[in-house]
Amino acid sequence: MNSPTGKKIYLIIGGVLLLAASFFSGYYVALDKRPAIEKVTTVTNKEDAKPVSVDFSPFWKAWVLLNDKYVPTHGTSTTPVTDQDKVWGAIAGLTQSLGDPYTVFFPPKDAAMFKSEIAGNFEGVGMEIGIKDGILTVISAIKDTPAYRAGVKTGDRIVKIGDKSTADLSVDAAVQLIRGKKGTSLKVTFVREGVKTPIEITMVRDVINIPTLETKKRPDGVFVIKLYSFTENSPVLFKNALQEFVDAHTNKLILDLRGNPGGYLEAAVSMASWFLPKGDVVVTEDFGKSMPEQSYRSAGYNIFTKDLKMIILVDGGSASAAEILSGALSEHGVAKLVGTKTFGKGSVQELVPLTPDTSLKITIARWLTPNGISISQEGLKPDVEVKTDSKQAEGGKDVQLEKAVELLQE
Repeated sequence: MNSPTGKKIYLIIGGVLLLAASFFSGYYVALDKRPAIEKVTTVTNKEDAKPVSVDFSPFWKAWVLLNDKYVPTHGTSTTPVTDQDKVWGAIAGLTQSLGDPYTVFFPPKDAAMFKSEIAGNFEGVGMEIGIKDGILTVISAIKDTPAYRAGVKTGDRIVKIGDKSTADLSVDAAVQLIRGKKGTSLKVTFVREGVKTPIEITMVRDVINIPTLETKKRPDGVFVIKLYSFTENSPVLFKNALQEFVDAHTNKLILDLRGNPGGYLEAAVSMASWFLPKGDVVVTEDFGKSMPEQSYRSAGYNIFTKDLKMIILVDGGSASAAEILSGALSEHGVAKLVGTKTFGKGSVQELVPLTPDTSLKITIARWLTPNGISISQEGLKPDVEVKTDSKQAEGGKDVQLEKAVELLQE
């Protein structure tokens, strides 16, 4: 779920927490009058930089030839293609030449659809998708959505949407095919690891309501926070969840980020700030050669002492903001990671208007963990790897959660 801050599509939050008085008063420290989150500035656009050593004559020759010779045939649209449509197509081809599935041009119709998507007002089947090893892949099926109920799983590779092959299809183009009016059907063909033949699933589209957070105090004294996404409301909900944890009088915490596709950057920074001293790096934004690196740092709420025992559950559906939060708390020694390797979505997109009704989404940077690991290239490897399989899941056995509880009880 990508959401913009200013012009940027930043995948990641901010929040607060009030302290409960208890016999753990030596274990927690004061929360009020916390400092504001430190944040970087925007990126400079160089709109007037035009290539001086590029020969554009082949482009114009192609333009003239297409105008003079092209004849629509069966199977193609009979709607006339305007010169402006050709310009939009040329810009789309320019972005595709970069080979980055997250750098995309939005002509008027697509721009309007994308705007409604990032606002959270959309209908579809509830699959978070991305490109993994060059293939369109399910990051997660959102809980209680058509995809979730149909058994779509993290890591499923999408080979067809309807009758259209997904080869060379961008994420945004795939999203447009998947979305549609509530009540309409969608057929998707998946390839799943361990299954020899493709799986064809038909789902009925619905309004997608993205859940955010659930909490549970287990009989064994372990407190579990299940975070589904990093939304605008996540900071407040996470604050409330931590308050419940404080009130539960336990020092054993599991943060379950499995299947969490990310969201607002500010959310991850704020959540990390509850556990890290002021100034500790949460994540670094690497802009390549265009400008110096910028670091996002803890605001220093830092309410827990070293008595805290914390484990973060991750898997192949943990992406973006989930990876940033996990990487920061792991590398600063606050929490251990249990599960399987994360998805590896660590790039930054900026949404730039080209005209009042078109826009360009550009990858402008990549996320680095505090130790300088590129999330996009590496993903995060858990400290304790625990694999699961469909038989265990169908039987209601959560071996990853059980291992986390075991480690906390040691």
